[in-house]
Amino acid sequence: MKYTQLGRTGLKVSRLVLGTMNFGPQTDEADSHAIMDAALDAGINFFDTANVYGWGENKGRTEEIIGTWFAKNPTHRDKVVLATKVYGNMGADGEAWPNHDKLSAVNIRRAVDASLKRLQTDHIDVYQFHHIDRATPFEEIWQAIDVLVQQGKILYAGSSNFPGYKIAQANEIAARRGGTIGLVSEQCLYNLFERRAEMEVIPAAQEYGLGVIPWSPLHGGMLGGVIKKEVEGGRRASGRTAEALTDPAVRAKIQSYEDLLDKHGLEPGEAALAWLLTRPGVTGPIVGPRTAEQLESAIRASELDLSEELLTDLDEIFPGPGPSPEAFAW
Repeated sequence: MKYTQLGRTGLKVSRLVLGTMNFGPQTDEADSHAIMDAALDAGINFFDTANVYGWGENKGRTEEIIGTWFAKNPTHRDKVVLATKVYGNMGADGEAWPNHDKLSAVNIRRAVDASLKRLQTDHIDVYQFHHIDRATPFEEIWQAIDVLVQQGKILYAGSSNFPGYKIAQANEIAARRGGTIGLVSEQCLYNLFERRAEMEVIPAAQEYGLGVIPWSPLHGGMLGGVIKKEVEGGRRASGRTAEALTDPAVRAKIQSYEDLLDKHGLEPGEAALAWLLTRPGVTGPIVGPRTAEQLESAIRASELDLSEELLTDLDEIFPGPGPSPEAFAW
């Protein structure tokens, strides 16, 4: 496994990030523990979760599964760079009591203590804001984060789903306050099919020294060989992926993509992950395996070396927006 620095920090993380969103809802505790064992054995040291994972009445369940894994093997905690998130409403019924969601200092303090308890650890390495909070000023957010850092409960702060201007605003305010390192990472939707992050988010992250951690690297399965699986009688597309494929233009694009990779003898999902690892500013994509086999496929992807010819052909099928601001200025 290859490693890199997380943004401008001295923290070394693996080029693949283990996403745990499926732990609980789709993967039971025993299989989740086996996947984490296998990930660590393969050298993956960056684990990502969120307080709301588990969803519905089971919010927090994913953090609990990770916590029982740490409790079984206490030495694992020191080997893992642990990231979780705050923002979402943790009420099982979907109704948040005032100050029980978003990024007020009150909720940040409450949420971090609850996550630490579920995770059975004394600190979180990267504490991430799951969404922007339009009602809470960054001065308040950074004051709350500074307290947590001083208490030793968190080490770094990161963002998720932030637009470029909010990354800039957050870090400019952190710099003005002094003593606050600011955001060190950004999790964003980014993959071959969805490249809008290249317009503003990734340039902002690079300018301010944030590591970029793409989520949904296969775009909900769209880039994982969905048409081939359909033809071969395997798992059929569902939800938004199935709906998108009803558009003839989208289906033709995905078919061209799968045909290209078939010509190169590559699996579509593995090539999509490998492509992200070639992108400027990307620390590593989040892979969310439901099974050990899916984890093995992701690990193979991290070892692929895509040719310049293939990268050029992929750009032709999925052209990016171009450099900012030229892409939208003229």
